[in-house]
Amino acid sequence: MVVEDNPGDFTLIEDFLFEQFDAPIIAHAESFKVATSFLSAVNCSYDVILLDLSLPDKTGESLILEVVRLCRNIPIIVLTGYADFSFGVKSLSLGVADYILKDELTSLLLYKSIIYSSERKKTIIALEESEKKYSELFHFSPLPMWVVDLASLKFLDVNHATIAHYGYSREEFLSMTLKDIRPEDEIAKLEQGLAADKQHPGENSRRVMIHQMKSGELRNVEIQVAAVQYKQTQASMVIATDITERLNYIQAIESQNEKLKEISWIQSHIIRAPLSRIMGLIPLIKDQNGGSDERDKMLDYLVLSANELDEVIKNITDKTRMADYQLLPK
Repeated sequence: MVVEDNPGDFTLIEDFLFEQFDAPIIAHAESFKVATSFLSAVNCSYDVILLDLSLPDKTGESLILEVVRLCRNIPIIVLTGYADFSFGVKSLSLGVADYILKDELTSLLLYKSIIYSSERKKTIIALEESEKKYSELFHFSPLPMWVVDLASLKFLDVNHATIAHYGYSREEFLSMTLKDIRPEDEIAKLEQGLAADKQHPGENSRRVMIHQMKSGELRNVEIQVAAVQYKQTQASMVIATDITERLNYIQAIESQNEKLKEISWIQSHIIRAPLSRIMGLIPLIKDQNGGSDERDKMLDYLVLSANELDEVIKNITDKTRMADYQLLPK
């Protein structure tokens, strides 16, 4: 679409377009109002907008801002007769793809500008979509995640899970540093971890730390750290997994196992003592003169029962050995 109120300039631009492109489809808007109606159409699908800055119903910066707002995904090339370099630079910052003086315009220059601007816009759109997907993955992750400035240790961004888990608001987090979520006796460990990360730039790291919630509660947290570039700042992205309950569970298992080992020792020693005495008396009873068949049968049953009791004690001892429960590496 060519937005141009001067018929002579439009004819020249049209000739240049037909010279460089095969049968281009050109829409001509002679005012901002007409351009707005074109851009508001349901089937609006322009590849590029060539915009004159001196229209009868709108001019200059306000014109650029309105057109950029109406067509964010379409490259806009400003064509103007005013050689104002500072405004040209400013217009680029407002969102236009290129700024060309009409006096310097040629068919080849216009062609290159359209091709370059279109490809650049595609790249920008792809980057914006990628950043949007990153933002969605970051903010809607069920695990606490944050980005921190490596130089100042200040929080640059935090996701919803971090806010919910730690109890601080987003505004509070953005005014804090990593040290603010550590108890005093953990600061040295934090600094050691940061120093280790600096010695291996580009490598991801994992370690277990103690974090302090806003309520003052201390939690064991396993963090995974990766270096990232965040808005031109060297930063780290951190994923935090609260492992407090897991560690408590392991400690409970270890404590229970210690009790079982103690029970096993008592059973194997205290019960075995009278059992040994019984088994020692059996030969003496058998050696007595004048034994009867019934007495021998009873003694045989006694031996059998003693052996069974001994086997039960061995099974108790075997089952209470601590072989499979180990703390996770820190």
